Amino acid sequence: MLQKREKVLLLRTFQGRTLRIVREHYLRPSVPCNSPLCPQPAACRNDGKLLSIEVTHYMIPDWKVVQDYLEILEFPELKGIIFMQTACQTLQHQRGRRQYNKLRHLLKDARHDCVLFANEFQQHCYHPRERGESMEKWQTRSIYRAAVWYYHHCQDKMPIVMVTEDDEAVQQYGSETEGVFVISFKNYLDNFWPDLKAAHELCDSILQSRRERENESQESHGKEYTEHLPLEVLEAGIKSGRYIQGVLNVNKHRAQIEAFVRLQGASCKDSGLVSDILVHGMKARNRSIHGDVVVVELLPKNEWKGRTAALCENDSDDKALGDPPSEPMPTGRVVGILQKNWRDYVVTFPSKEEVQSQGKNAQKILVTPWDNRIPKIRISTQQTEALQDFRVVVRIDSWESTSLYPNGHFVRVLGRIGDLEGEIATILVENSISVVPFSEAQMCEMPVNTPENPWKVSPEEERERKDLRETHLVFSIDPKGCEDVDDTLSVRTLANGNLELGVHIADVTHFVPPNSYIDIEARTRAITYYLADRRYDMLPSILSADLCSLLGGVDRYAVSVIWELDKTSYEIKTVWYGRTIIRSAYKLFYEAAQELLDGNFHIVDDIPEFRDLDEKSRQAKLEELVWAIGKLTDIARHIRAKRDRCGALELEGVEIRVQLDEKKNIHDLIPRQPLEVHETVAECMILANHWVAKKIWESFPHQALLRQHPPPQQEFFSELRECAKAKGFFIDTRSNKTLADSLDNANDPNDPIVNRLLRSMATQAMSNALYFSTGSCAEEEFHHYGLALDKYTHFTSPIRRYSDIVVHRLLMAAISKDKKMEIKDNLLSNKDLEELCRHINNRNRAAQHSQKQSTELFQCMYFKDKDPENEARCISDGVIYSIRTNGVLVFIPRFGIKGAAYLRNKDGLVISCGSDSRSEWKPGSLQRFQNKITSTTTGGESVTFHLFDHVTVRMSVQASRCHSDTIRLEIISSKPYLIPDEELFHQSSLLLKSDLVKEVTRSVEEAQLSQEVKVNVIQEDYQKYCQTKGRSLYTLLEEIRDLALLDVSNSYGM
Repeated sequence: MLQKREKVLLLRTFQGRTLRIVREHYLRPSVPCNSPLCPQPAACRNDGKLLSIEVTHYMIPDWKVVQDYLEILEFPELKGIIFMQTACQTLQHQRGRRQYNKLRHLLKDARHDCVLFANEFQQHCYHPRERGESMEKWQTRSIYRAAVWYYHHCQDKMPIVMVTEDDEAVQQYGSETEGVFVISFKNYLDNFWPDLKAAHELCDSILQSRRERENESQESHGKEYTEHLPLEVLEAGIKSGRYIQGVLNVNKHRAQIEAFVRLQGASCKDSGLVSDILVHGMKARNRSIHGDVVVVELLPKNEWKGRTAALCENDSDDKALGDPPSEPMPTGRVVGILQKNWRDYVVTFPSKEEVQSQGKNAQKILVTPWDNRIPKIRISTQQTEALQDFRVVVRIDSWESTSLYPNGHFVRVLGRIGDLEGEIATILVENSISVVPFSEAQMCEMPVNTPENPWKVSPEEERERKDLRETHLVFSIDPKGCEDVDDTLSVRTLANGNLELGVHIADVTHFVPPNSYIDIEARTRAITYYLADRRYDMLPSILSADLCSLLGGVDRYAVSVIWELDKTSYEIKTVWYGRTIIRSAYKLFYEAAQELLDGNFHIVDDIPEFRDLDEKSRQAKLEELVWAIGKLTDIARHIRAKRDRCGALELEGVEIRVQLDEKKNIHDLIPRQPLEVHETVAECMILANHWVAKKIWESFPHQALLRQHPPPQQEFFSELRECAKAKGFFIDTRSNKTLADSLDNANDPNDPIVNRLLRSMATQAMSNALYFSTGSCAEEEFHHYGLALDKYTHFTSPIRRYSDIVVHRLLMAAISKDKKMEIKDNLLSNKDLEELCRHINNRNRAAQHSQKQSTELFQCMYFKDKDPENEARCISDGVIYSIRTNGVLVFIPRFGIKGAAYLRNKDGLVISCGSDSRSEWKPGSLQRFQNKITSTTTGGESVTFHLFDHVTVRMSVQASRCHSDTIRLEIISSKPYLIPDEELFHQSSLLLKSDLVKEVTRSVEEAQLSQEVKVNVIQEDYQKYCQTKGRSLYTLLEEIRDLALLDVSNSYGM
């Protein structure tokens, strides 16, 4: 029997407003206790994760312990933890969504022995707040009473230890109930986990940070920053339009000076502003940190400032140069923070000299974050000297108005500065990427496929699925050596003369049931992460490389979209969606498919499926396959032409081919010539994504997962238009159609790099494509700008993207709905789906950033050991693509590198090029024009650099102890770099990247051997993570190229 109560909630909306809501609150006689000691498991409905039976006690942290010590509670050694609903809700309201999501993931993770108990819904545990009782006292009392009930519920068989930071609670409840102990968290660690050194060190660090914070607030009277306004004042100001809400983005090149607030929520529509708001200087930033949701007040127009136009390596450069800023833009100051998005930060301790300069109190240390957008953090530690050569993780605890810097505490050590594994770990932490192993519970859910027990199609699935094994010629076209094939194609002529086109995608959802352990893990990862020398899979390899991979000659489950097309116009007549069984006849690689398409049949010797056939069978099957590839290509041309007429964009991307040796190591990387079969496969995948998007939206108009690509803001195209104008081209950006046509026409016959750079600039101007729930947007906002489609989603890569898994479930539910069958899976509500989309979008950004950062790491490690003065590979041709007040931005086609080249150095000297065009530094001045910049020496010599000029550039590494190393570009000649062998030029960046990875990997292995560290890296990673270690750059490059084909906008966030 349910008991009804009323509960008053104060909820904060995404727009920053507080709503007072009175809700009916129903109490139940039983809720899941998740204990194996439960006397009535059926009544409690303990069908989820259970606590371990092998613990000596249960531990229940109160709300304050959960807030302050969550990172210690994450230690897998701590078992039998019961998180009360009261403590979880307090964490959500006090610490924000990031920390709350961290706790949710901890509870779902099968590796951690902890559960949630909904004490506020259990009728014997719910205790209303008494009149005059503080919120903190009520929360502690509720948790203690729930602990007592839980002890008795388990028939007094398991002692319970409640840990709290409230000394009064320890005194009041410590001896009240036999079997329920109340102690401080420090005492708990000392008595129950005396040997858990890492937890003790972390606890001491947190306690020390808290003491420092308390002492500072008592001693310091002077304010470094203005106080933040109260929440109700901020909300009223946002509502009235006085204040503006947005996300703070710090300029990484001028972190101390420039930050911008991108408008969010109601502010975006109501403010009338068309650009971001500049926040100039740390005082105006008022203790907000990159990524925080802030509230800003606009300054009077006469105080507005402009964005600095000069290049600079750090903030001191910017101050020293004194270059005039650009046109004034809306400028404001932060008056409050709605949501702190603090995370783990990788930092570097100061050197011995810097420690001495910081003062006598060596326990208080200012550490420098790896991400230079984050301010220095003050932590208290006695390990300063020991940690000077290491990358270390810290967390921020607070930032008081009396302190110049935020206060934080030490968490853990990652690795030595400059060590490859330590730097990779840094990139993972900075992007909040967890690469923990798949757990035993998750792996136990996986199907078995061994020689002794091979996997087979089940009779039940044979009855329920359409069997295409004997009726359809199904084949895949993938990169050479690809192992995880998630899409196949088919085409055939029907009895009525029409054509049938099929796209068949791996049925991952058959093996990944909703809310299973592996589903929860895949949802958390959201995507497969690709780094420059490895990848971290979203799913275990038994699925990603075996049972979900549509390999040739084996039976596999698929989800298919099959269209009937008019035999001449290729217009779509009907479409069928459903689960199928397929057996791929051929596993083709792109080059082989293109050769067959071109009529060069000698390639059949390289196709394994043809080798053992007699001549007659071989000829018949070859004719059948060649017809299918040709027909698919004709259909793809028609589909592409139709999208082109609507304004589909073709933007800049790099295509490559990887050559491997017998051991699957990279032997060579050479430019991939664009092949028509690339377009053929891409168009078929885009078609499937489009039609699935329409289907799931028609069936579930308010809870379908689609992908939108909003039109870019016109002001972002200004640089593109100006650069094109310098070459005599006009770029019309009014629509995607006019933009696509303009880019097609902007071709310089003497320099193909020009069009490539213009397309790259168009890419930079684009908004990011995002996943969204259709219940959260108006239908006119569904449009995909880059692909010129009214509705689009991701359906074709469920092995690598969790979004596709959600779409597969929606499609299956839509099919069941059409058949008036019961929908087996509970679909996500619009609210839950929108939250999931935010998570997936966030993880996609993390994947892009980590991939870029790891590539830059390898580039720097490669060039670090080269002598830029004497090494030929450090000199290359560069193309100027942007003019600044003190230098130019240069693109290096050979390496795909973009960077700044200064025309004025730190000593104030300017570049000068003599009669031989060789550069040197001399006293003089720079004069910047719209499309060129002129350097004039005091002796009257001058040299002018124009947009799209080719220059000779030297590359070297600019080392940094605290941040990532960077590639430094220096113009050494105003003339193009002449390469004796023209072929070498066309081998571009990719040839050298193979050398880069091999050399860096070899140097790391040599360092390991010199330290007598004998480790088989690949085997260790596989055993540790139960997932794939990339074969050098092979996995990264082949699979990223493959992903790009599934969505032509992949490389620029579409």
